[in-house]
Amino acid sequence: MPAWAQVPAQPPIRILVGAPAGGTTDTMARTLAQALSQQLGRTVLVDNKAGAGGNLAADAVAKAAPDGNTLLMSFTSHAINASLYPHLPFDPVKDFTPLTMVSTSPSVLVAHPKLPANNVAELIALAKAKPGQLNFAIGAMGSSLHLAGDAFKMKAGVFIVNIPYRGTAPAVQDVLAGQVDLMFAAVGNVQAHIKAGKLKALGVTSAKRLAAFPEVPAIAESLPGYESSAWFGLFGPARMSPELSKSLSDAARAAVQTPQVRRRIESEGASPVGNNPDEFARFVSHEIVRWKAVVQYAGAQAE
Repeated sequence: MPAWAQVPAQPPIRILVGAPAGGTTDTMARTLAQALSQQLGRTVLVDNKAGAGGNLAADAVAKAAPDGNTLLMSFTSHAINASLYPHLPFDPVKDFTPLTMVSTSPSVLVAHPKLPANNVAELIALAKAKPGQLNFAIGAMGSSLHLAGDAFKMKAGVFIVNIPYRGTAPAVQDVLAGQVDLMFAAVGNVQAHIKAGKLKALGVTSAKRLAAFPEVPAIAESLPGYESSAWFGLFGPARMSPELSKSLSDAARAAVQTPQVRRRIESEGASPVGNNPDEFARFVSHEIVRWKAVVQYAGAQAE
C-alpha cells in the first residue's frame, strides 16, 4: 500500500526579547506569543536575550534568516538607541521588517508627598525658582522613562538633576522614602502607591488623561505638545518576502485584537494598537528623529 507523504514539522517561531523575564516587554511578548500561536497554528516561543538596552536581541534578529522563524519584540529603546549608541552593529530601520505595534504605555510623573508642588505648573515654577535643587530618580539610563524626564526639562526650560539607579525598584523606593523628589514611572509600578497616598501623581505623559487616573491631568495640559509613551512592537529581519511579512503581520494584528490579549495588555496599564506595517514603519522613523533631539539635549550616553 502506498504511504501518504508526511509534511515535515515546522520549526517553532522564536520571538526574541531584549529585556529580562518578568518586565513589561517580556509580558507583551508572552501575551502575543500565545495568541499568535493560535492564529498561525504553530508553536511560538519567547527567548529572552537581554543586554545593551535591547541591542543584543535586535542584532540577532537583524542577522537572522528572513524566513519568519526569528522575530523581535522591541520597545522604545529601539528608536532611542539609534542616537544613544554611536556604533550600532545594525541599522534600526533598514535591517528590520516592521510587522505591527502591539501596544503603547504612558507613564506618570510622581513625587514624594512632601514636595511643595501639586501639579505640573507648580513644579515648573518651583524648578525655575530652585534650579538644580530638585532631582529625578532614573531607573535605567537611556530608557524611555529617563528620556521622558529629559524631554520634560527640555520643553519646560528647567534644570532638574538626574539620580541614576540600577533598576526601577530601588528608584521607586527612594522616592517613597523622600530621598529623591520625583520620578517618571510606568503606571503599573506606582499605581498602588498613588492610591495609598504614598506618592502623588502630578501628571501623565499621554496626550490625554488616563482612564485609570481621570483626576490626574495630562502634562500637556500645562506643557503643550509634551507627550512620551513607551511602545512595544513586533519586527522581523529585513528582506522578508511580501507574502510572508503580510501573513505574519495579519496574524499578529488579529492576535492583538483578541479579547484575552486586549485584557492582558490593559491590565498592564497599556493600550493595544495592532496597526499596519506601513503605519508602524512611519512611527518608528518619526521616533528616531524625535528622540535624537532629546538625547542630544541631555548629552545622554549608553552605560
